[in-house]
Amino acid sequence: QVHLVESGGGLVQPGGSLRLSCAAFGIIFSRNVMGWYRQAPGKERELVAAITVGDNTNYADFVQGRFTISRDNAKNTVYLQMNSLKPEDTAVYYCNFPYQLVNWGQGTQVTVSS
Repeated sequence: QVHLVESGGGLVQPGGSLRLSCAAFGIIFSRNVMGWYRQAPGKERELVAAITVGDNTNYADFVQGRFTISRDNAKNTVYLQMNSLKPEDTAVYYCNFPYQLVNWGQGTQVTVSS
């Protein structure tokens, strides 16, 4: 059974930084594209960033230049470094496999507020 565990969220002031982690269990992590998603209150879940097996990355326009996705296949973990955070980045952040979605984890709350 595949499951995902996100961590690293918290409360941060505008302009601050956070690093999220997501550990994957029960799947051959290194063979899969990984993605970070977010869901703000009252909004649809949206893809924030993705990283391929070959470490190619793609970002949504609203985080381009501020967020960086990376992966450590030895640890079955994907990361999201978030810099220059804005209040509109406030959301629950999740990871998953964009081309074969599995059960969602509990997510990690990110709140950007002064």
